[in-house]
Amino acid sequence: MEQTRIEKIFNQFNHNTSFKTEKELISGHINDSYVIETQGEQSFVLQRINHNVFKDVPRLINNKILVSAHLKSKFKDLSEAELSRKVLSFVACNDGAYFYRDETGNYWNLSVFVSDSFTHDVVDSETVAYEGGKLFGAFLNLTSDFNPERLIEVIPDFHDMSFRFSQFEAALKQASEKRMERAKFCIDKVFELKEEMHILQHLKTSGQLKLRVTHNDTKISNALFDKNDKGLCVIDTDTVMPGIIHYDFGDAIRTICNTAAEDETNLDLVTFNVAYYKAYKKGFLETMGETLSPLELKYLPLGAKTMTFIMALRFLTDYLNNDIYYKTAYSEHNLNRSKNQFKLIQSFSEQLEHL
Repeated sequence: MEQTRIEKIFNQFNHNTSFKTEKELISGHINDSYVIETQGEQSFVLQRINHNVFKDVPRLINNKILVSAHLKSKFKDLSEAELSRKVLSFVACNDGAYFYRDETGNYWNLSVFVSDSFTHDVVDSETVAYEGGKLFGAFLNLTSDFNPERLIEVIPDFHDMSFRFSQFEAALKQASEKRMERAKFCIDKVFELKEEMHILQHLKTSGQLKLRVTHNDTKISNALFDKNDKGLCVIDTDTVMPGIIHYDFGDAIRTICNTAAEDETNLDLVTFNVAYYKAYKKGFLETMGETLSPLELKYLPLGAKTMTFIMALRFLTDYLNNDIYYKTAYSEHNLNRSKNQFKLIQSFSEQLEHL
């Protein structure tokens, strides 16, 4: 039987087994991923990294390898099988590199699939929120002694608010009248919140907030759970790079505490769940230990609001740019995502006193 394209790519890696089947994972906005079932017991995840978004894929992959190696060094008492369920494990190519570049210029990497694991797109219990907090808090705690300067900034200015505003303003200048009119509510909200949304950036730039290794994509679907909803492993480390802790805390909160999916169009269903916020924060602080400074702790709530805002801004900017960045299923998809996030900010602000 003739090999499929995915099988040929899979066989560039030193996995010591034989290909059986492939299944595409329909998740994520940027990359393409496939679960590879083999003739042996172990399955794998084959990922194509979008080099139009990530401009230096080899060094991005090096970031992932360095951080995984550092995390593994914290669990020296675990077997390889146990370790592969706590930390992402990557497989090298036959030539020793950790990425394969195909004939069309696409970059691929391979990781061990964590069997009997599950993800949540939307949190449905305080237990899941709490376990998610523990997982991402542990990730930040265990990497707190890793020098972030060893990592490249895989997407320069990823959470830089001034940069995101400049992108937004450039999009405004070239957007069609139709899209401008449809997006008026969101555009007005952006300018209304502009000053408050720069506070964390100013604290980071002035050095008042510690620069750390951060995950930078801590939506709940990037945490793996077992069948009992106990946290297993943090996944999707493509955006691991230097940052401040509020980016990771805030991005997790915006997904964990949204009572609906991030592209839900019925905004009456979009509210901020205070109980989930408290559960996540409890787990997060338990595993962060003593590594948080008083100033970092003080601004955790603002981190939640800021990261929700920045996603609203990015979805809106992409909509004004005719959807050139995020994958969309229909013409108003990015606009609806933006409206969704602004509704979440409104609900968060109304309940802030209870946090």
